Amino acid sequence: MTGNFTVRHVHRASVETVFACLTEPEHLTHFWGPAGTHTPLENIVVDLRPGGAFETTMVNDTTGDTYTMRAVYVAVEAPRFLSWRERDSGVLTEVTFADLGDGTTEVVTTQRGLPPHMRTPEARAGWGTALDRAAAYIAALTRRSG
Repeated sequence: MTGNFTVRHVHRASVETVFACLTEPEHLTHFWGPAGTHTPLENIVVDLRPGGAFETTMVNDTTGDTYTMRAVYVAVEAPRFLSWRERDSGVLTEVTFADLGDGTTEVVTTQRGLPPHMRTPEARAGWGTALDRAAAYIAALTRRSG
């Protein structure tokens, strides 16, 4: 298993909407983290600029245990590209947003330099549920806004 992980997803929403959902705390609070967790709004810090902080503290729905991710934005090119590096693990996450011209947006997310504990099938499955939650939120948001 390599130290990189890439996922592609097409959302039925504008590139601006998808970018906002992945960069604004009032959106992130609805889906950030794997199934079985939640991330309260007050646990999200977004200073959307290169060198700015991106921090989240997820809460386990059953045990109340917390997991904090502290990162620094490396690049912010709204609404086309976003990257951040986690302070503790060194993992670099890069997200590319492409307007497909038909009201949909392709999002390609790559994580580079994953340490072994983040490469397990369980870790990838958890990450997959987080992406599924984001897709469901964006779909519901798009339906509500018409």
